[in-house]
Amino acid sequence: MTPSLKQLRYFVALAETGGFGRAAETVFVTQPALSQQIRELETILGVGLVERLPRGIRLTRAGREVLERARRILSEVADLERAARLSRGLTGRLRLGVIPTVAPYLLPGALTRLRAQDLTLDIRVREAQTEALLDDLEAGRVDAVVAALPLPDAGLAVEPLFEDRFVLAGTRARLARWSRGAGARRPAELAPDQLLLLDEGHCLADQALEVCGLRERGRVDLGASSLATLAGLVAEGFGLTLLPEIALRAETAAAPGLSLMRFAAPEPARKLALLYRAGGDDGWSAPLAALLRDAGAELLGSARAVCP
Repeated sequence: MTPSLKQLRYFVALAETGGFGRAAETVFVTQPALSQQIRELETILGVGLVERLPRGIRLTRAGREVLERARRILSEVADLERAARLSRGLTGRLRLGVIPTVAPYLLPGALTRLRAQDLTLDIRVREAQTEALLDDLEAGRVDAVVAALPLPDAGLAVEPLFEDRFVLAGTRARLARWSRGAGARRPAELAPDQLLLLDEGHCLADQALEVCGLRERGRVDLGASSLATLAGLVAEGFGLTLLPEIALRAETAAAPGLSLMRFAAPEPARKLALLYRAGGDDGWSAPLAALLRDAGAELLGSARAVCP
């Protein structure tokens, strides 16, 4: 047998009050019940913990050692209970995975909103490609993931966030030449040898290829590691690229030579969503999704001001 938490609590109460009667009052049991639990604890541990005196008790040497450890154990249990309580709703610790084509744009506004709601919220962010984040989610290393749909059916709960349209980016001269062509302003009319996209493995590269009706990666320059690199390259005249709306405010500010053009309706877009394990929601997913949508709406509003 091992000592129970109840026995440890009774023993700590006894040590702190110095008597069975007072200890029983503090833990709301009768004195005989408390005395019985202390004797059982001594039997389990195989040592005497207290000397029973006419007017109270005195801890033995073993009792002092057990008291120190019992307090430590009960403190850890209290921390455990507090952590579990704080995990209900959008409080406590949140481990969020975000894909690289979303993280630098959505997170600043989203984290500001999360902090404003609860300064004690412990936020841990992991930025990685979709496949790695889904592995982390399945293994419990993150609580939720922000990624683009569609995704393989992995038995996850999905909370849709918002639609993020694609905009064509390049120099003013390149965009003007392209817009004069037959069937202009449609993604399928883009010349593959003019298109720059992200490295293989980025879901945005796959989405862009699909939008443009391209299936052969070898016909497209796939080499940039970030949207910031892509924006900088095309701003200097190295081809054209597709940028999501949430990136427009940041990338046009960083690359003054970057010009933008919207595609003809229906504009191509990706759908972003919050993914989490179906059994792992204690009421935090809905408020988190609402905050992410709010941050996304601000970005989309500024994007449509930059590129109407």
